[in-house]
Amino acid sequence: MSNPRDRILGRLRSTTALEAPELPPTQPAAEWSAAEKLEMFTRRLEAVRAEVYRTGREDWLDRLWQLCRNKGLRTLLYGADAPIAADLKRSAPDATTGSQLVPYDVPIEHWKDRLFDGIDGAVTSCVGAIAETGTLILWPTPAEPRLMSLVPPVHFVLLDAGHLYSTFAEAMERLCWVTDAPTNALLISGPSKSADIEQTLAYGVHGPRELVVLVTG
Repeated sequence: MSNPRDRILGRLRSTTALEAPELPPTQPAAEWSAAEKLEMFTRRLEAVRAEVYRTGREDWLDRLWQLCRNKGLRTLLYGADAPIAADLKRSAPDATTGSQLVPYDVPIEHWKDRLFDGIDGAVTSCVGAIAETGTLILWPTPAEPRLMSLVPPVHFVLLDAGHLYSTFAEAMERLCWVTDAPTNALLISGPSKSADIEQTLAYGVHGPRELVVLVTG
């Protein structure tokens, strides 16, 4: 009498192998124009309650400070050694009339309480974005640590329109991920949201409740 193992193996051996289905040819990446990519990116992000503003390379700072005033932000965190640090410090309003700039220049252990309880917003740069999904690509570094985009209630991101790619595949190719992949990449497609509690969608549960993108160029 055969045992269960033999019966199972026997059925497997007697089964006729199925041919793999013929798949349609891979479609080429959408070749949107710069204007079409920006429109798609904006629609995708605004659909999930993010804000997108088109600004010039010379006036993005004015728009940033205006938005900080409109949102009543008392403090704005920035990377002390970030690429945009010099421009931020040069343009910062008087602390008595606008948001106070707060540098991220010491290890988190020395100021954890203030980061979680005393910072209203943060501003970071990014390496690019994906139009098809409305996604920002951030590569956290010691100059702009990952906590800057995870903890403050409002996250501002500066995006160069020239680094807006049609698809994720194009972004990976253009950013040379095959040979120089980042050790810690963040893909952000809107403010933090969750529906874990009674299936009610809530924002800001696990991160920023507001995402604001300033597109230059």
